[in-house]
Amino acid sequence: MTSGRSFYITTPIYYPSDVPHIGHGYTTVAVDTLARWHRQSGDDTWMLTGTDEHGQKMLRAASANGVAPQEWVDRLVGEAWFPLLKTLDVANDDFIRTTQERHEERVKKFVQAIYDRGYIYAGEFEALYCVGCEEFKTESEILDGEGPFEGLKVCAIHSKPLELLQEKNYFFKLSEFQEPLLKLYRDQPDFIRPESARNEVMSFVKNGLKDLSISRSTFDWGIDVPWDPSHVIYVWVDALLNYATAVGYGSDDEEFARRWPAYHVVGKDILRFHAVIWPAMLMAAGVEVPRGVFAHGWLLVGGEKMSKSKLTGIAPTEITDVFGSDAYRFYFLSAIAFGQDGSFSWEDLSARYQAELANGFGNLASRTTAMIERYFEGVVPPPADYTERDLGVQKIVADAAAAADAAIERFRIDEAIDAIWTIVDDLNLYITENAPWTLAKDDAQRARLGTVLYTAAEGLRALAVLLSPVMPVATEKLWIALGAAESLGRLTDQPLREAGAWGVLAPGTSVNGLAPLFPRVEQSV
Repeated sequence: MTSGRSFYITTPIYYPSDVPHIGHGYTTVAVDTLARWHRQSGDDTWMLTGTDEHGQKMLRAASANGVAPQEWVDRLVGEAWFPLLKTLDVANDDFIRTTQERHEERVKKFVQAIYDRGYIYAGEFEALYCVGCEEFKTESEILDGEGPFEGLKVCAIHSKPLELLQEKNYFFKLSEFQEPLLKLYRDQPDFIRPESARNEVMSFVKNGLKDLSISRSTFDWGIDVPWDPSHVIYVWVDALLNYATAVGYGSDDEEFARRWPAYHVVGKDILRFHAVIWPAMLMAAGVEVPRGVFAHGWLLVGGEKMSKSKLTGIAPTEITDVFGSDAYRFYFLSAIAFGQDGSFSWEDLSARYQAELANGFGNLASRTTAMIERYFEGVVPPPADYTERDLGVQKIVADAAAAADAAIERFRIDEAIDAIWTIVDDLNLYITENAPWTLAKDDAQRARLGTVLYTAAEGLRALAVLLSPVMPVATEKLWIALGAAESLGRLTDQPLREAGAWGVLAPGTSVNGLAPLFPRVEQSV
C-alpha cells in the first residue's frame, strides 16, 4: 500500500537520566500520530526515537550512583524509556541509542568527512559551561547568582553555577554558514515551523554565528575524534547525528537514500541546535538538509515549565493508569495548539474525557451498535433513499477527512482532530433529530430506520479509520464491534486518505456487542 512517498520523522533523542515526564510523552505521541497517519496513507514511513547517552552529565550521574556509565544508561533505558513506549502505545520503527556501535562508527565517518572538507580546526577555548545543558553559554544565557550562589554566574535555565572551562578543542566553522542558512530559511519558508520559531531563528542567525567547539578532552565518556583519540566528540554533535546514523549514513547508502531527509519534531528549547547547527553540519558534509524542523511549545503545570528539580514533572503513568493511553494521546494532541505552549490540569483532562470521549464519541459508538443489535438483530441494515439530511452527514464526513489530512500536512494535529470531531458532533445530533427509537415503533418507517442506522454505522466506520492514528486502542475495539474487521480487513490497513468515501461498510455486516470505549472514571481528585 505504499505510494512511494518517503516520510521519515523523528522525536528528539531523550536524555535518559531524567525520568520520562508528560512533556516527553507529548512529543513522542505527537510524532507517533503523524507517523501512523502517513503510514496508513500508504507513504513509505519511518519513525525514529531514542536516547542520548554520552556527555559529562551522564558520567557524573553514573559515578554518583557508583556504577560504570554504560551500566547506568542500560538500567535507565531498560527501566524507564522502553516502558514509556508501551505505556503510550507508540509504534516506532527504530530506537537508537548513542552508545550503540552502529551509531559510534557512523558518527566518526561523518565528523571525518567534515574534517576532510576543511570545516574543522584546532583552537584554544575558554568559556562558561553548564553541565545541565551540556553547552557553553552566551552572555544572554548567563545570570548573576542569588542566595547561596551569590557572586557566581549561573545558567538562566537551571539557575545552577556555571563552570569556567579552558581547553584545547576542535572547532567547527559554523560562522561560514550564516548566509547559506539564511538562504535556506528564505527559500523554504516552512523549513522551520511554526512561524514564531522561524522568526526567532532567523534573527539569531542574522546576528552572526560563532564557530562551535565540537570536542572535549577533559573526560572520555563519548565517541573518540577519529584523527585524535585524546578528544571525544561534543555530546550535541554526537546526538544530532543520530537522525542520519539510524538510517544508514556511512554504511547503507541504499537505506539512507530511501529515508533521508527527515522531519524533526523538537521542543522549542532545543530548536537552535536543530535549525542552525544541524543543517550547517549537513551542508559541511555535503548531505541534504532535513525536510523541516517543527518546534512545539512547552507543557506548563501551574504556569511553570515542567522540570524534575521543581517537582512539576508528572509521570505519564499517573494519567494512563486512570484514563488509559488513548485519553492521554487525545487530550494532549487536541487540547493544545501544536506549536504553542499549553497548560495541563487534571480538571481539564477529566472534563474533556467525560464530555468529548465518554459522552461524545464513546456514547455515539455504544448507542449505534446497541440499536443495530436491537432493531436489526445485529446486522447492518441497507440504506433506502437518502434525504437531504443524510447527504449532509456524508458531506461532513468527506469534508472532515480532507480537512484532517490537510491539517496533518501542516503538522497541526490539533486542527486535524477538530475537523474529525465535526463528524462526532453531527452524528450525535443526527441521531437525536431522527430518533430511531421512535421510528422503530412504526413498521411503515422500517426503511427509514435502516437508512438512519446505516448512516450512523458508516459514519462510525469513517471515524474509526480517521481516529486510529490518535487513539489506536479504542478505534480497534470499535472496528471489531462494527464487524468491519471481518468484511474490510485490519483497521491499520484501511487507506486513510480514502476514509471520507461513503458506502464502504457493507450492509449485512454483523455487529458485535461493544463495552463502553471510555468507561466512567471515579474521581478521587
